[in-house]
Amino acid sequence: MPLYRESGSSWWPLLWGPAFAVAGYLVELITGPASAALWTIVGLGLLLGAFLWVYGRVKVGSVRLTAEDVQFGRERLPLAMVEAFRDVGAPAGARVLGGGWSVPKGTTAVPLRLLDGTVVLGWARDPEALVAALRKVVRG
Repeated sequence: MPLYRESGSSWWPLLWGPAFAVAGYLVELITGPASAALWTIVGLGLLLGAFLWVYGRVKVGSVRLTAEDVQFGRERLPLAMVEAFRDVGAPAGARVLGGGWSVPKGTTAVPLRLLDGTVVLGWARDPEALVAALRKVVRG
């Protein structure tokens, strides 16, 4: 059961493609003969593109904290490896969890010191809520 959860994206952008296709069909219908089959294919193509984009954003941009581990994007970190999360500075060049070069756009870094002394960067849109949830499961 998640103690904290953030989705990398919502699913409502899936409506953009079909909405554009319907608008295109209506404009074509007003200005002359319209092809429903063509606009259906366009709508499905845009829907597929939006699905792949949203699915990718959900996979790489989600944060989930449970009693056993914390997951940033595709990377899962057992909480038993986390030594501290309070008063931990973020050194230059610290590894970002989740596989990116930097924390995702729109998020704030949450430095975590591991048992071996290294500092890694977690991230969240609401870092205060993530830290509050971490307080419940990590002593540090």
